Amino acid sequence: MAKTKSVYVCNNCGNDSPKWLGKCPVCGEWNTYVEEVVSKDNSSKNNLHIFEMSKAKPLLLKDVETGEEPRIDLQDGEFNRVLGGGLVPGSLVLIGGEPGIGKSTLILQTVLGLNNIKTLYVSGEESARQLKLRADRINSNSENCFIVCETNLEHIFVHIQNLKPDFVIIDSIQTIFTENVESSPGSVSQVRECSAAILKFAKETGTPVVLIGHINKEGSIAGPKVLEHIVDTVLQFEGDQHYMYRILRSIKNRFGSTAELGIYEMRQNGLREVSNPSELLLTQNHEGLSGVSIAAAIEGIRPFLIETQALVSTAAYGTPQRSATGFDLRRMNMLLAVLEKRAGFKLIQKDVFLNIAGGLRVNDPAMDLSVISAVLSSSLDISIEKHICMTGEVGLSGEIRPVNRIEQRVLEAEKLGFTKILVPQNNLKGFTSKVNIEIVQVRKVEEAFRQLFG
Repeated sequence: MAKTKSVYVCNNCGNDSPKWLGKCPVCGEWNTYVEEVVSKDNSSKNNLHIFEMSKAKPLLLKDVETGEEPRIDLQDGEFNRVLGGGLVPGSLVLIGGEPGIGKSTLILQTVLGLNNIKTLYVSGEESARQLKLRADRINSNSENCFIVCETNLEHIFVHIQNLKPDFVIIDSIQTIFTENVESSPGSVSQVRECSAAILKFAKETGTPVVLIGHINKEGSIAGPKVLEHIVDTVLQFEGDQHYMYRILRSIKNRFGSTAELGIYEMRQNGLREVSNPSELLLTQNHEGLSGVSIAAAIEGIRPFLIETQALVSTAAYGTPQRSATGFDLRRMNMLLAVLEKRAGFKLIQKDVFLNIAGGLRVNDPAMDLSVISAVLSSSLDISIEKHICMTGEVGLSGEIRPVNRIEQRVLEAEKLGFTKILVPQNNLKGFTSKVNIEIVQVRKVEEAFRQLFG
């Protein structure tokens, strides 16, 4: 006879406890424990045949055949790049992002462009009429896109068995529930069991599945951490709703690089791929404006030039403010300390505000030289010539350290019409390209300032 009991499960990490706890002892979060009903049938466990033969047999590693994974072209250059060249059959992809950022629009727009692939779009949040209105706004139509509004996992598998699609989308995994678990949709148990069942289906049939997931207030994927462990790829769709740019970033990818980045522009009729983000991220004319510098950065394998903006002013209150948008605040504080200690510029009684134009968030260390140049330009109220860009990591001793892929950065700057680029000393080893841009090598921040401000 089935025995029923209740346990308390942490919504953040999945840790369970026999009683309610205010603070999770594993992840340290407060008020995350919820009660869930667990049903156990001991009679079935006692009759397990442990030694039943499995279809899988152990193989020597050297006997395993390898080859290029076949890819499904999604007709979207940015999406294909982030996935590592396309969608791998049998893979399970998880896409997360804030509400209203455009996750469903991105997936529906991609699906409607696949005319030769039978697709099943399972919607647990929107009605078929709402999806049709969105499809009409995108101005795209597909004869192979089927829509079903269902949240019961067993019913979804029945539709899949009848339709036999080549591609399945589930929007969203937090709305799906299975009858085998006695808890509400979106709970830790439901998300774990549903995702495990979907993973088994994807691997056994070779059908790629894309899951759309919610995020919590900290910005990570909602639900148990095991959800991110079992999927093959985790993508983050991010951006500021006040900006028109959206970034598709790879966090985990078993079939490609995790450093890839896709950039889209949100429009009324859907998302547009941004193939050359450098031209859109630069202000057309910043001549005569202080506090603006151009950095040659790289995200993934793509180089692009980013406008760095800084504002330095006298502190209106006793404690100076430090604020950074799109850049690590702790790294900015370190660079300000380098400016004061190594270059002799007193900024301790100054407010410093830093902004990466376009709403991007960049983690490339080569942004350092551009950041301190923009801060100093605003502090001195002297503008940097608009045809100069720079790249380089700044060390704690005030030295400018070499960066990777210098050739790609220089070629991108030349393509966009810049006439001079500042690069770290001894960073041009192996540089073979002939370019029509002046390359100035600098060893310390003082040399870079002399080149910029005379």
